[in-house]
Formats: sequence, structure tokens, C-alpha cells
Amino acid sequence: MARTRPGRSCPRHYRYSPAVFARAAELRAQSLFIVGGLYGNPFALEAVLAMARREGATLAFNGDFNWFNVDPAEFESINETVLRHAAVRGNVETEIAGEDSGAGCGCAYPEWVGEAEVGRSNEILTRLRGTASAYPELRERLGVLPMHLVAEIAGLRIGIVHGDAESLAGWQFSQEALRERPERAAALLAGSGVDVFACTHTCLPVMREFDAPRGKALIVNNGAAGMPNFRDTRFGLATRIASTPSAQALYGARLGATVVEAVPVRYDHEAWMARFDRVWPAGSPAALSYRKRIASGPGYEVEQAVRTGAFSRAA
Repeated sequence: MARTRPGRSCPRHYRYSPAVFARAAELRAQSLFIVGGLYGNPFALEAVLAMARREGATLAFNGDFNWFNVDPAEFESINETVLRHAAVRGNVETEIAGEDSGAGCGCAYPEWVGEAEVGRSNEILTRLRGTASAYPELRERLGVLPMHLVAEIAGLRIGIVHGDAESLAGWQFSQEALRERPERAAALLAGSGVDVFACTHTCLPVMREFDAPRGKALIVNNGAAGMPNFRDTRFGLATRIASTPSAQALYGARLGATVVEAVPVRYDHEAWMARFDRVWPAGSPAALSYRKRIASGPGYEVEQAVRTGAFSRAA
């Protein structure tokens, strides 16, 4: 039996077949914001709620809306708010809902992620699980969330996942995998019967077009709604799918009569920094792994996220 490696191993119950997406849509909308990687940022949550209200759009959260929110009141507030909308669970929700700590954070980190970062993520999850333990009813609601949804907008079929087409914590739709093994992602698209996979989990955004049996197909990874995704920026990203383009979009692609776009989540940066530093002071695992990114973004550019035939605008 293979040895379980907390934070590295992918639990068997995280897995599913790409064929599960060949089903009737559970979610239909005129416009849809897909919000992944909120990471417990309450100001980003306020921002996406306001974005959806302005447009009369539907919201769908695709996992890891928890992470830094170890303050009990904030944990409760964020989860109660998110659970009023369509949602799938990420590895964070799955692990805090369960009792087995063998998977650690459940991130299934690939080998290019260092051991120190994996260990710190396991520590963050342990602290968050401690907070969650006081909320059994919320944990139960998180545990029964689906691992995937199918949405439909103007005939466009969208697979909403946390990781990829095979696993809740899969990395096949990471910007690294889409650069180095695009043929694998293309095969997953072909076997799923969807036009778009909207995902998150891997922390850096990417949008890539593919040729597919139904015409053009797309994988769009929003990176994180609750943290900056590009160098020297102070906003998160969400995926927007609608019939008309948004003037706010950083980049996007048109599939038939529908646009799929990356839109900025412009939250209160100063308030979020102050909140983060209070809960996760210098030297804490979250501060060591994430504070620099939250303050000024990762070493990643908008141009790196846009692959094959998409349009882009300056950030």
C-alpha cells in the first residue's frame, strides 16, 4: 500500500471520472460569476457580492472559500454567506468537514512545491479545523457539497470544478501543466462533453483554448479571488461567463455567443492586510507562505495567463 503523504497525496474519495459531466445542467443563468480561492477574505466576498448585484448575475463558489478565516465569527459569517449560493467544496472544505487528518490540507501538491510550503499548509489546515470544530452544523453542510457542478449559459456547457476533470485536488489545469502537458487537458475536455472547465485550486490563473469535438473549448483557472494573482497588483480574480463582455475584464475569449472572462475582484486591500496581520502575525505559517503575495502579488504577469487566441487588456 502506498504511504500517505499529508499535503501531497490525493485521497481516493477526491476522484471522479470526466464522464460525470455528461449530464443535465444543475445551474442555468444569463450571467455567472465563478469564484474560486476566496481563502477566507471577507472583503473579497463583499466585492463579489456587489459585482453580482450590479449585474443581476448568479454566483457559484468553486471551493477553498475557507483558509485564513480562523477567527470564529469570520468563519461562521463567510460560510453562512457562501452557502446561500451555488457552491462546490474544495479540498479545504472537505478536510475541515471530515475527521481524518491523514491527507493534511488535501492540496495534493506536486513535486515542484517545496516541503516547507506543504508543511505550512498542513499547519494552517490544522488551525482552521480547530475553529471549524465548534460549528458541527456548518461542517455537515460543507461535507455534503458536491465536488462538481454543470452549468449552462446560452447553450454553453460549463463544468465547475475545484481542481480538474478527474480530482477535486487535481493539478492538470494548473498553468504549469497546461504549458507542459496540454495534450492531457485536451483529452480530459474531450471526454467530458463540456465546452468550458472553470477551476481554481492551483493559485495562479490561466486561460487556454483547445480544439474540441463541439468546436472551441476552454479551460479557465481564476487563480484566487481572495489574493492578488499578478505582480504588483492588489486584487483577486473571478471568472465571468455571459452573453455580453464586461468593460472590467482583464482578458477573455468568445465561444459562440458567449464570453468567458477574468474579471478583477477589487477588495479593500488595506483592510485585508490589517485583518490578515492581526490573525496571522509575522512568523506564523500563513504569514510565511502568503503575506508577500497578499501584499504585492506573485511573480506572474497577465501575459503569462493568456494562452492561444484570447483577448486581453492592461491590468
